[in-house]
Amino acid sequence: MNPGRFITFEGGEGVGKSTQARLLAQALEAHRYEVVITREPGGTKGAEAIRDLLLAAPGPGWNPRAEALLFAAARSDHVERLILPSLNAGKWVISDRFIDSTRAYQGGGGGLWDKDILALHQLGSGGLLPDLTILIEVSPARAAERISLRDQGRSDSIAGRAADYHARVAAEFARLARQEPERFVRVDGNADADETHAKVMAALTRIGVGQA
Repeated sequence: MNPGRFITFEGGEGVGKSTQARLLAQALEAHRYEVVITREPGGTKGAEAIRDLLLAAPGPGWNPRAEALLFAAARSDHVERLILPSLNAGKWVISDRFIDSTRAYQGGGGGLWDKDILALHQLGSGGLLPDLTILIEVSPARAAERISLRDQGRSDSIAGRAADYHARVAAEFARLARQEPERFVRVDGNADADETHAKVMAALTRIGVGQA
């Protein structure tokens, strides 16, 4: 049996990751791939419990180090109980966020060293990286529009942070994509969902999908 493929969607708030993950899953299933769609933090019972702790943080919230530890714990359970078994069964796994979100949010946004985040990832998840990471980028104005429609003024404890925090996150995502061009594909997500999906499908030729 051939191992499955692991694809992640990354980007800041309001870029349309969840929509694009769903559309990609539908497209792959139409081509008879067996697909598992998941998210981070979350994807397993334990990781979903940690998600609640992270996104509805008590009191003043978690510091960046505590956030990174909680994300690493959730990811470890996610990888061991869902992602690796699915890949080993020949399924394609599509995840809305993975390690690069921790690198961008707790690293770029929170000031942690990238090497420390990657060391945690090695310990918790064996250093697993996706076969392909699709970074969706939109303008701050477009993202704000979408967040307003999505959240209706009720952002979670991370999404609701100040604009300068999210600017640092976006800058770190861009840096990671430049640093690892063999894994990342950058997709302009400012247009409607169908146009962005077409760009995502074109990006899949990187791993052999859609090639004759």
